Amino acid sequence: MASTGILLASLLLLSCLAETSHGVLFSSLKQTLIVTASHKEGQVYKTGIDKLTVSWGLNQSFPAGSDSTYKTIKVKFCYAPVSQVDRGWRKTVDSLSKDKTCQFKVVARPYSSSNQSFEWTIERDVPSATYFLRAYAYDAADVEVAYGQTTDAQKATNLFVVQGISGRHVSLDIASICFSAFSILSLAGFFIAEKRKAKSSHEK
Repeated sequence: MASTGILLASLLLLSCLAETSHGVLFSSLKQTLIVTASHKEGQVYKTGIDKLTVSWGLNQSFPAGSDSTYKTIKVKFCYAPVSQVDRGWRKTVDSLSKDKTCQFKVVARPYSSSNQSFEWTIERDVPSATYFLRAYAYDAADVEVAYGQTTDAQKATNLFVVQGISGRHVSLDIASICFSAFSILSLAGFFIAEKRKAKSSHEK
């Protein structure tokens, strides 16, 4: 009987260790936060220029005290499924320690029971893709305990299409054009000078 109890305790301990080693599972989190954002249907957002205003707060349909362990809110910009296809570096994994869905930090703030908002300029290092916003609530140990997002469970609605920078800056293009024009004018001037010099020598 004692050996059976020891075996069960060992199995329970191993199960807990396995759970810890894999980190928090997204599927274990409750969606207690309501997250919304300013959004114009069909708009293509440009990095470094366009802004999003994101708001978050506790879903009041949950019982009082549901947010008693919430200490910090972190809002992130996340890849939608359409932009994850054949891109392993953006893959969604249930274990949040391995998940690559939400790679861009928007804002982190101490938790407040009242609604909060933040205006975010989409950063220039965000690549062209389709995104949504997600907020995580963290406890005192900085562990995820709840979440909310601007899209539905299938991550198919209220999405943001972002156009990233092409890698070339307008000022560089202008400088390149000016340099090319200067080179052509310099070359033309050289040939004209050489032609006049040759003509002068011939006349002498």
